[in-house]
Amino acid sequence: MDKPAEMFDRDFEWDELTRFAGYSGGEATLGVVSGRRRQGKTFLLDGLARASGGFMFTATETTEADALRQFGAALAAYLDEPAPFRFADWDEAITRLLRIAVHGPTIAVIDEFPFLAKASPALPSIIQRALDPTARRGHTPVRLLLCGSALSFMGRLLSGNAPLRGRAGLELVVPTLDYRLAARFWDITDPRTAVLTHAIVGGTPAYRREFTQGDAPAGPDDFDDWVIRAVLNPGRPLFREARYLLAEEPELHDTALYHSVLAAIAAGNAARGGIADYLGRKSTDLAHPLHVLEDIGLIRHENDAFRRNRSAYRIAEPLVTFYYAVMRPNWGDLERPGRAAAVWRRAHATFRSKVLGPHFEALCREWSRWHASPETHGGHPSRVSSGTVNDPAARTGHEVDVAVFGHDDRDAEALLAIGEAKWNETMGLGHLRRLQHIRELLHARGTTAAEHVRLLCFSGAGFTDDLRRAAGRDSTVELVGLKRLYGGE
Repeated sequence: MDKPAEMFDRDFEWDELTRFAGYSGGEATLGVVSGRRRQGKTFLLDGLARASGGFMFTATETTEADALRQFGAALAAYLDEPAPFRFADWDEAITRLLRIAVHGPTIAVIDEFPFLAKASPALPSIIQRALDPTARRGHTPVRLLLCGSALSFMGRLLSGNAPLRGRAGLELVVPTLDYRLAARFWDITDPRTAVLTHAIVGGTPAYRREFTQGDAPAGPDDFDDWVIRAVLNPGRPLFREARYLLAEEPELHDTALYHSVLAAIAAGNAARGGIADYLGRKSTDLAHPLHVLEDIGLIRHENDAFRRNRSAYRIAEPLVTFYYAVMRPNWGDLERPGRAAAVWRRAHATFRSKVLGPHFEALCREWSRWHASPETHGGHPSRVSSGTVNDPAARTGHEVDVAVFGHDDRDAEALLAIGEAKWNETMGLGHLRRLQHIRELLHARGTTAAEHVRLLCFSGAGFTDDLRRAAGRDSTVELVGLKRLYGGE
């Protein structure tokens, strides 16, 4: 099957889906597709169903009886039956569904599956029983795909002792577009504009098509106007999107607490203790909400590169960071038309420090992990993180924005490179000397051989001539500007 011409990228996902759809076995098979909201899962599966002549049903949040009515009507329409099927229960409905592939392997998609399972908790067990070898004799080669955005629910569907554990021949997670693909998707060729835009909308495809209807910043000079007209405009969908992302999550019950936790992280409180202080709560009180937010994909928990007992929480969705740092504190003004420009002028400093700076650091870590060549680091990276290096003599700690780890000849983990990222600051010899000092500290405590650690200088504003000359003389120094960040090695 050819991928639809209007589908951007998703080559890996399309290939896996078509492989699953084309499996020649005579039995019914199961696949599970998940991913955060707005990533194009429905678009992808609808394209597959259309290309293959398959069946697709999108569930709604309703009662079991109403869901069965909707499903019966959709299945009858697909099979050109004169009247809707009236199923007494899901046993009967699933049995009928698994008999539709009379002419060979046929795709059957149930989108928003968590809605059905919420109304009918036994549904996963019913599907499991229908896929048992003893029940297959009356079935046809249906390729059943269950899809959902509730990450915690979808993750549990095939784990542990779940009924469908071991039943799936496909377990596909549809990710957000990485920052380079996102720039291409938004038709942004200027790297600076690409970083600015990605810091707000990330790599979520729906924000380009459905939410802005193709309205993208034309360049750096248009970025501020674009934020005002497309993001801070109360008449546009992006304005309330961050709020809706939380409202749509079934796992979030005390939404006020989750809003507060995300606000604390967006304000720069990355450690659990800092989040607790911000909220005026005990650190132990936050274990559950932090776990839930991580489980649904809204935050990430990252271990410190150099301190085993330290870690950081970061918001995974750029738009959510932007909302809590810039929009939420000014919500009253923003809801009134005509105030967006003034709010944006006041919020520039916050945007640079709380949103753009940390986001640029994250992009530099992503580049180091997935786009830099092995020659850049002197080895293949196995993990990239950030961390703090103690300086006992100065009684302080030095933040390292990028720490690249790989493996040595004995397959033991080794530090390959450390880096500093400055979005709006021209980097010079002072930045290089700071990295050299940190490298010496790491060598002194036996972390690694100092001469083998590369020093990475990332800048969105460029480098001084002195630093360029120093990098030319020292093969362990790498300068990474915006063009290199987006253009490869």
